[in-house]
Amino acid sequence: MLATATTAKRPAGSTKPASSSRSKERLSAKRLRPLGDRVVIQPTPHDEMTKSGIVIPDTVKEKPQEGAILAVGPGRILDDGRREQIDVKKGDKVLFAKYAGTEFKVDDLDLLIVSHKDILAIVER
Repeated sequence: MLATATTAKRPAGSTKPASSSRSKERLSAKRLRPLGDRVVIQPTPHDEMTKSGIVIPDTVKEKPQEGAILAVGPGRILDDGRREQIDVKKGDKVLFAKYAGTEFKVDDLDLLIVSHKDILAIVER
């Protein structure tokens, strides 16, 4: 029988194990701070079933265009050095362009980072 040992790969010159304390920190949606004129949105999930009871498969579901804002960036810097004012704030419910932004997953939440210009409207309560 041949016994093999497994070792974690370390960067050259490193004495610490490959799993440092930084890798143990989990990315949290509450800790996101978008840059410039970007906004973090949690899209509103759509129904899994039609009113008549037909289940909608993932392959034909439409991308959501509505969601709640979780975080707002400070605004982009204009040519004269001032910051652009962003019209939305955390907690607003908004409509956004269908294929806007970048999708990612944090804490089992599907999130979207979009530019301020891709937000079409605020849904009034």
